[in-house]
Amino acid sequence: MSARVDAWVWAVRLTKTRSQAAAACRAGHVKVNGERAKPAQTVKPGDEVRIFHGGRERIVEVKELHAKRVGPPVAAEAYVDNSPPPPPREQVAVAAVRDRGAGRPTKRERREIDELRGRRP
Repeated sequence: MSARVDAWVWAVRLTKTRSQAAAACRAGHVKVNGERAKPAQTVKPGDEVRIFHGGRERIVEVKELHAKRVGPPVAAEAYVDNSPPPPPREQVAVAAVRDRGAGRPTKRERREIDELRGRRP
């Protein structure tokens, strides 16, 4: 027995909607056994699914297949979570905050914002 990867990811509550799961597959954020997965690719028990969603990577091993969305207790038993723990809140970068109505940032402020976000060296 097998199930579509987008339906399974949604059914076990790794994404909120099935369309989000399908979009993640199309964007290349879902891998099955190390290979990039299309939404209709099948998964079976024993497969490793990696999904990058919500700013972190989840690594799960399929234990049970579900085609329909199930409750959280049942969903937690459908896979083995091998994901690394999320970073502590102290290490998460603080987003740049601008005062409301302050207008567009100047070129200098834009560079500082980009530097905070890690976009420029």
